[in-house]
Amino acid sequence: MSCCEEKPGKSMKKALIHLNIGFVVGVLFVLLTYLVVSQQTAISGFNVATTVAQLIADKQLIKDPGETISTAEVQQPPAEKQLNQGSGVSAEKGKVVYNTKGYYSETCEVDGDVRINSTALTVSLVPASSSEHREWRIRPYSRKTMPDVKMVTVTQLPDKAAAPACTVTYSMPAVIFALGGLTGNFWHDFTDVLVPLFIASRRYAGEVQFLITNMRLWYPVAYKTILQGLSKYDVVDLDDDAHVRCFPHVTVGIHQHRDLSIIPEWSPGGRLAMPDFTRFLREVYALPRAAPASLVRDEPGRRPRLLLIHRGHSRRFMNEQEILRAAEAAGFEAVATDLRRDVTVDEQAKAVNSFDALLGVHGAGLTNAVFLPPGAVLIQVVPYGKMDVIATLEFGEPAKEMGLRYLDYSVTAEESTLLETLGPEHPAIKDPDAVHRSGWNRMTEFYLDKQSVRIDVARFAPTLAQAFDHLRQQ
Repeated sequence: MSCCEEKPGKSMKKALIHLNIGFVVGVLFVLLTYLVVSQQTAISGFNVATTVAQLIADKQLIKDPGETISTAEVQQPPAEKQLNQGSGVSAEKGKVVYNTKGYYSETCEVDGDVRINSTALTVSLVPASSSEHREWRIRPYSRKTMPDVKMVTVTQLPDKAAAPACTVTYSMPAVIFALGGLTGNFWHDFTDVLVPLFIASRRYAGEVQFLITNMRLWYPVAYKTILQGLSKYDVVDLDDDAHVRCFPHVTVGIHQHRDLSIIPEWSPGGRLAMPDFTRFLREVYALPRAAPASLVRDEPGRRPRLLLIHRGHSRRFMNEQEILRAAEAAGFEAVATDLRRDVTVDEQAKAVNSFDALLGVHGAGLTNAVFLPPGAVLIQVVPYGKMDVIATLEFGEPAKEMGLRYLDYSVTAEESTLLETLGPEHPAIKDPDAVHRSGWNRMTEFYLDKQSVRIDVARFAPTLAQAFDHLRQQ
């Protein structure tokens, strides 16, 4: 049975009908998905056949992207006595809304008498009277193909007799989400968890309980300030919990719209966008700057500050000091700093917010752009190897959505250390398209893991001048 497939009926005839219909729909959907993925991967150079085969193998091509399935509403019993804090009101009707909008995520909104058995990792909707038994299995991580993330079973029970007894009852809603997956990488921490969690919970103004599976104990410490800004209550580790927790509404899973982005039409109420997220970060971290320094009004003669992200491993600036001097010559006060996440990101957020421009080679460190004041500049140095589309999707478009001025600089073969280490006849130099066609791992090996850059500062000077001119006009 697939991860989100409903259980078949009891009748063999009904099952055969469902099977035939499902087969036809499945074939049509795989063909449609192939065309969509083909179009996307043709841009980035990924191997289409491998991508589609992997999705099919993971049994994720079950529902059309954007499809929302809602169960029939069932009458619910009166709310049970509330034992914990919260200002929510228990719903009179119950329903499950299953959502696969987009290509990354799947979620369930469960409304009514909802009971979470932590030990079994089940979320049960309890009806007031007999109801059809339905079931979904969901990975509550925003990338539904992550195999290491535990599955949560969402069930619409046939009757109340099958419901587990509550041991803790809340009057507030809850959000269940998973860590694991790709967390630990700063970009994925935000793209896969923090932005989707903001989308799921901001509407509750802190009156929401977070329940976490696949717990990584460092995560609530590193991002404590953000989590406390979204919820007034300590997170619950479902991996180490024996309770049956009952809520009037539960969101199972968090929804990733796009890389480091929010699609307003997809957010609850259609009101959220990336400027709301960065404004929230400035609020919770008490970041003082909501705009870059004005070189005209506030401090005539003051030089804007540029932060160069220092990397100690791949994708390093081999001539870092020369680049800093070029930035100084363009009019900046320029410094280099290693922005690897420490125990928490509080001090890191404050440091980045004090700058007017952020410069770095494509990589997770550029995620720190979320702390820049709106109107600041993000300069992304794109490694050699036809990485422009990936760089634009992961940082370029999100930067624009945040209200930043985005500039990029694409490295030539002569500026890449790959030319020195591999030689001009190597496929990674001569035929980047072939490397991309060979798959993500091969592309990563050469263009991300083995490459550093030596910038031609004369060629880079116009990009620095553009950044300075933008700030001068603020």
